[in-house]
Amino acid sequence: MASTTEGKKLVRSPSGLRMVPENGAFSSPFSLSEPQWVPDKECPRCMQCEAKFDFLNRKHHCRRCGKCFCDKCCSKKVPLPRMYFIDPVRQCAECSLISQKESEFFDKQIKVLINGATFLVTSGSSEKSETMVCRLSNNHRYLYLDGESRFEIEVSRIINVQVLTEGFTPGEKDIHTYTSLLENPYITEGQKYDCHLNQQISLC
Repeated sequence: MASTTEGKKLVRSPSGLRMVPENGAFSSPFSLSEPQWVPDKECPRCMQCEAKFDFLNRKHHCRRCGKCFCDKCCSKKVPLPRMYFIDPVRQCAECSLISQKESEFFDKQIKVLINGATFLVTSGSSEKSETMVCRLSNNHRYLYLDGESRFEIEVSRIINVQVLTEGFTPGEKDIHTYTSLLENPYITEGQKYDCHLNQQISLC
């Protein structure tokens, strides 16, 4: 285990190398904990196709769900930024599809927001829009909106995110929803937010 700059440390786990925050209190609200692996003795067969494991048909654990599968059912190596893995890791078919969609969100929308971008913002029931610079903190914990007025939004209180196709309004074309990224069982009090991201961003 080696310490690195910017409050992060390199950790080696059974699943691979991870670059995690030194202080867990500052971890991203998008982060996931590594799952408990299903013990080898409890899975004599693939949990997808039920093929029996033997010397030739080896078992593999999905790094996202922890279940065990044969190589055919768990062959894809996909980035898993929510668990801070440095390299793509082995995942089952179901989990790899979820992780691929989430990686798109991290590679595109998250990068844009961290760098800062100008959006038209509507707040609550207001019909007026305001041009604001929107920026996400490096640890993904806060969303800053800066214009004639200023807002600081705790990301863990956002209950839904929709990324709209550029040039279209909600309902006109495909909308990618990332609600699963924001599931937080600890939100019980305080204001919650529903976000729609495009060249325009709406908060309500």
